[in-house]
Amino acid sequence: MAQEPAYRIMLVEDEAKIAAILQAELERYGYRVVQARDFGRVKEEFIQHQPHLVVLDINLPRYDGYYWCRQIRTVSKVPIIFISARGDDVDQVRALESGGDDYITKPFSLELAVAKVNSSIRRAYGEYALAADAARPAPAVVGDLVLDPAANRVSRGGASIELAPREFQLLWTLARRAGRIVTREELLEALWDDVDFVDDNTLTVNVARLRRRLEELGLGAAIETKRGQGYLFNPAAGPDRTREGSAAGRER
Repeated sequence: MAQEPAYRIMLVEDEAKIAAILQAELERYGYRVVQARDFGRVKEEFIQHQPHLVVLDINLPRYDGYYWCRQIRTVSKVPIIFISARGDDVDQVRALESGGDDYITKPFSLELAVAKVNSSIRRAYGEYALAADAARPAPAVVGDLVLDPAANRVSRGGASIELAPREFQLLWTLARRAGRIVTREELLEALWDDVDFVDDNTLTVNVARLRRRLEELGLGAAIETKRGQGYLFNPAAGPDRTREGSAAGRER
């Protein structure tokens, strides 16, 4: 069995049996696993352990997983995978909007859980990340935007924002084909290596999140939805005058 590097995984799961089983399986694949002990101090324990990835339950004592995801996002951009018995789209949307990267619904197979962890680790730190660094393109100018892949930074005029890696990859994929429709399937393949494990709604949420970030540069309307086809990036678009309310239900 191929061994992964000794990446640290933090489990935030209050069901002891599930946590123990998941820890044993991840350790079998060579990961170092730490479990949260005080569910009122998850952020402090995260800072203490400095994990490479977090597996986070939603139903937790005192504060829920959404809260702790937002807290972790104030200090880190490590991959966060939610696990929960809540299978509704609204829960998955809320998890992603809180800063999560993926979602597993209980009951789940250990094979699926490990596959999602492996995928997130590879993309953030492993072979895919190394390949991306080696072939990272030079900054690109699209309209009056400057996209810098080395820093995940987008600049317009005197303003500049730093995007999360997946947000930047999404923008980069759209921007390099500005003025043309990019299908949802193409975007899914560009952003996730295990497309079979990605809910189509995940892309919708990520597009909505990127739109909100682009509003900081006055480009809230730059990503146009082409219903039944995909998305089109228009760098000449001004502020979003027809802002859609819900991220999930109204993109399709």
